[in-house]
Amino acid sequence: MTDINFTFLDRRGVVSVGGEDSTAFLQGLVSNDVEKITGEHTAYGALLTPQGKFLYDFFMVYHDGAVILDSEGDRLEGLIRKLKMYKLRSKVDLSDETDTFSIFALYGKDALSTLGLTTELGATKVLGDGIVFTDPRLSEMGARAILPTAQARSIIEGLGFSEAAIEVYDSHRISLGLPDGSRDMVVEKAILLENGFDELGGVDWNKGCFIGQELTARTKHRGLIKKRLIPVQFDGAPPPEGTPVMVDDKEAGEVRSASNDHGLALMRLEYLETPGAEFFADGVRLTPQKPLWAKF
Repeated sequence: MTDINFTFLDRRGVVSVGGEDSTAFLQGLVSNDVEKITGEHTAYGALLTPQGKFLYDFFMVYHDGAVILDSEGDRLEGLIRKLKMYKLRSKVDLSDETDTFSIFALYGKDALSTLGLTTELGATKVLGDGIVFTDPRLSEMGARAILPTAQARSIIEGLGFSEAAIEVYDSHRISLGLPDGSRDMVVEKAILLENGFDELGGVDWNKGCFIGQELTARTKHRGLIKKRLIPVQFDGAPPPEGTPVMVDDKEAGEVRSASNDHGLALMRLEYLETPGAEFFADGVRLTPQKPLWAKF
């Protein structure tokens, strides 16, 4: 990997949430504080079921009078449909802007300084006719840009970034232990705090009510987290997503996304704390690696 790379995130899409009630509308739905989103600050959050289970995650960016959601492209229609269900009489305009904007990851040793960004999580600035921001989860991840498709590559390449394949981006993400939507978090099953949302700034504990808040708060304050999504290294080709991780004849976790010989796995904490435990998934040995930022 060179000092500064970019990857086109073709699996991502863009939803615009405009209208005079856009902030108040989202504030009652999502896990982070939408009122803190400005032209200088971007946030990461999620929409949950009423039972506190994962539905969608997204980056929330303020641009041109609207809140822009950077979310999973192949699930965007469902996200818009869900938001419309909660719209009621709110003065909100929802639109799919994926044909207009493209999303890029920008990373490497000098990525933030080249973009004129600080390491402050979520630091945001205008870039061309779009937006670029320090990843609000972890500054080591680099930055993300939401740019008009027609001008995006010329702007990024003009700053000296070299294009890297999605596998390079995935390897970088996985090494830091960051989930990638439903590839790593099972829809209507995953719990935010199992997937690092507390340490990664995806939940604001002071904002007031949001959908699924009760379970999310209870898991934090009662210490009910029994699993964590963490990086693992495989001694061979990674098995498919969903493959059980075994310790002897006991299920200790589940493989999620992978790139090359590294991946993420949702692991039961009780087995991670067992001295000398050996982990296998479909016959492939794997070694768990706790992220530096994780608190468990």
